[in-house]
Formats: sequence, C-alpha cells, structure tokens
Amino acid sequence: MEQNTFAIQSILRGELPEDELLICLLDTFTDSEAAILRDAAQKKAQETFGNRVYIRGLIEISNYCKNDCYYCGIRRSNKNAVRYRLSKEQILSCCKSGYALGFRTFVLQGGEDGYYTDELMCSVVREIRENYPDCAITLSLGERSRESYKKLYEAGADRYLLRHETADPEHYKKLHPPEMSYENRIKSLYELKEIGFQTGAGFMVGSPGQTAAHLARDLRFLCELQPQMCGIGPFIPHRDTPFGDKAAGTLRTTLFLLSVIRLLLPKVLLPATTALGTIDPKGRELGILHGANVVMPNLSPSEHRADYSLYDNKICTGDEAAECIRCLSLRMRSIGYQIVTDRGDYQA
Repeated sequence: MEQNTFAIQSILRGELPEDELLICLLDTFTDSEAAILRDAAQKKAQETFGNRVYIRGLIEISNYCKNDCYYCGIRRSNKNAVRYRLSKEQILSCCKSGYALGFRTFVLQGGEDGYYTDELMCSVVREIRENYPDCAITLSLGERSRESYKKLYEAGADRYLLRHETADPEHYKKLHPPEMSYENRIKSLYELKEIGFQTGAGFMVGSPGQTAAHLARDLRFLCELQPQMCGIGPFIPHRDTPFGDKAAGTLRTTLFLLSVIRLLLPKVLLPATTALGTIDPKGRELGILHGANVVMPNLSPSEHRADYSLYDNKICTGDEAAECIRCLSLRMRSIGYQIVTDRGDYQA
C-alpha cells in the first residue's frame, strides 16, 4: 500500500507522518512492513547503545492505591487484593541486595499511597543516595504535587516514571474514574521535566476502546514531550476489575510500536517490559530485538511479588527475580546482547 510506504519512509527518517498516513499504517501494517521497521530500530538502538541492555532493580514498595483505575488490579475497589507496604528498612534492604547483584539503578514503584508522605519518601531517597552515591534513583509513585516532585528531586531522586496511558482526553475518561484528570496527568509530566527529572511517559497497547487514532495521538504526544524514558506494554486484563473480560493487547502491535518509538526517539531509554514477558515467553527478548534497551528485574521481597498484581498472570518468579539475574543475562546473550551494570543515564 503506497500510503504505508510513505509513512514508513517518514519514520525511517525519524519524522512522524501526517495523522492520516500514520493511522492507516497502524491499522494495516503487514509483517513485511513491521520487519522493515524492526530491522531499522534494532540498527538504530545498536548505533546508540551498542549491544548493551541496562538493568533496573524494581522495588514495588506498596500496592495500596487511592485511585480506582478501571484496568488496574491494585485499584482501590479491589477487595480481593492482598495489601502490603514496605517499610523504609525493607526498601533499603532491597537496595542493599540489589547493589550486591550489580544493580546501579533502583526503581521505587507503588500505588498512590498516602502513607508515603514527602517527609518519608525524601528520607528514603536521601538514605539511598548517601549509601549508594554511584546509583540512579527512579521513582514511579503516580501523581503528586509540583512541590512534592521538587522535594524528591532535591533529596536526590534522578528519574520519575509517570505513564500517561493515553493521550486522548475522551479515551482517558473511559479508562479512569471521574475524579482523575487527563489534564493533571499531562501537566505533571511537564512539571517533572521542568524540575529536572529524567522523565518517563508511556501507554498501554490495546487498552479497551483504543483505536489507531488514539495510538497516533500517543506517538505525537511523545514527540512533543521528548521524554528521556518511555514505557509501553500490552494491556492485560485483571479478573477483579471492570475490564476483566476484555481482550488483551497483542504482542505484534506492541513490538511494532517499540520499533516506531525507537526510530522517532533514538536516544530514549525503552524497556522490554514485564507485561511483554507475560504475554509471550520470549517477549522481552523480542522487545530488545525491536529496539528496546532496558529490562527491569524484580528486587521486591519475594513474599510480596505476587501481591503487586496490576494484571493477571504477571511473571514474578524465576528469571524475573533478581536472584536469577544470571538467567536473564543468558537470555540476552542468546540474542547477541549483554546486560551491563552501569547507571545507563539518558545521553542528551
């Protein structure tokens, strides 16, 4: 299809096609067209990062959340969730174990849990910074005030992940309860960048009601925001949510979008997510081969990993566990890549 050829040529130049062309490509791309972008994205990633894959130690600090997002297993209304939150001592213990394993980035992720006040989180961040001055500290704690973000940054946090989930306001309303605001989510992302954080956005692929036009808008938003990190993964339903009976996003479309994002944002830090590894046993390897360059093994206490259940059947044992980092290393080596233990900062 001639339209798709024009769209692919634009993406190969690192330019976003016009909406009409982009939507058509997202709706109709063939396997051979996907292969063209995959090969180009793989080459682009290798030009920028070599065959290095950065590892981030994920610490899921709490599955309490004040929000009631319709897609999320730790939503406030889920009475079946087994709730937990980690103490400061437990978080620091996870960091200690991770540092010994070679991790030089810690990602503290959790629901929007009011227990973690600015005072407590700043104390945690300062102690990690003091104990591990050569490490990067990433936070993923949802929407907070600008003042809160600034305090966390000044305490020593380097990066903040806040997925926008969809860049279409009407679609956002279909995924979130009325008290949540698309405008506030987008405002928060720009505030994080202004404060100085290496900032990460991202979206679900195949979320209920999503169209090719929504995905095109997501890509346009990423090009406008220019985040240093971008996390995308397939929507996977959770049985205890309003979307429990919806179809999951596909591996094929997620991999295609990873390639597109790598070509549009050549330097972005782009994970092959746990969700990819959940929908396909080789999902993370395929993600790397389509332009991703980050994996995030789990450093959380093993007794809580299954409780941080954003979606059904999440992989949380075996080579997802940090203790089996060697397994993950071998998996990356099998496709010609190597795990590296440096911080892996965004290079402007």
